[in-house]
Amino acid sequence: MPGMAANPTVFERIELPVEEFKMLWLTWKIPKKEESLKAYAQRMVEPIEKDKPVVLIGVSFGGVLVQEMSRFLMVKRLIIISSVKTKQELPARMKLARYSGVYKILPTGLLNYITQIEKLPVGSTIRKRLKLYQQYLSVNDKNYLEWAIKEMLCWEQVQPIEDIIHIHGEEDLVFPIKNISDCIRIPSGTHIMILNKYRWFNANLPGLISEGILQHQKIN
Repeated sequence: MPGMAANPTVFERIELPVEEFKMLWLTWKIPKKEESLKAYAQRMVEPIEKDKPVVLIGVSFGGVLVQEMSRFLMVKRLIIISSVKTKQELPARMKLARYSGVYKILPTGLLNYITQIEKLPVGSTIRKRLKLYQQYLSVNDKNYLEWAIKEMLCWEQVQPIEDIIHIHGEEDLVFPIKNISDCIRIPSGTHIMILNKYRWFNANLPGLISEGILQHQKIN
């Protein structure tokens, strides 16, 4: 499950042995009016086989969603990347946004103007970042964005799910590592390390899925 507003091509560089694993990329659905995260999770498990154990992997807000989805499936392994296990791991600014209610007035519609910003005389670094946003952040429905922000900030989980595997970058600015406990730390890993640390994931995910252990910790 990709992160908030992201499409599943964020996993395009993830390669697992095809003789061992069948991968299913999940795509965000547009939430129904006032739909709870629990009800949404129930809808998201519909295309998943229910008669055998599955492995759920989620990035960022997608990591929160797969934790909710795990309640409706037979789960062999639950893996979250660049995410949080409980509301306590949210950074202070997100907690403030939650309790102040400021998230209700965030200008989510501005995300639709990325293509317009690209036409401005901006530097190459910003232009590359905008290209990245265009490629991977394609879910720009206003209702979805408002719902996703609210559900991320107002998530109520207080105890980590047993045996969850949490992979987190030491340079994640969205969910700073200082707030994260009991995780596999990735040196120089950022919030988008699913894209630029794919070699590490390709080397280690098979072992984590099968045995719950790392096999090639030093791969960058």
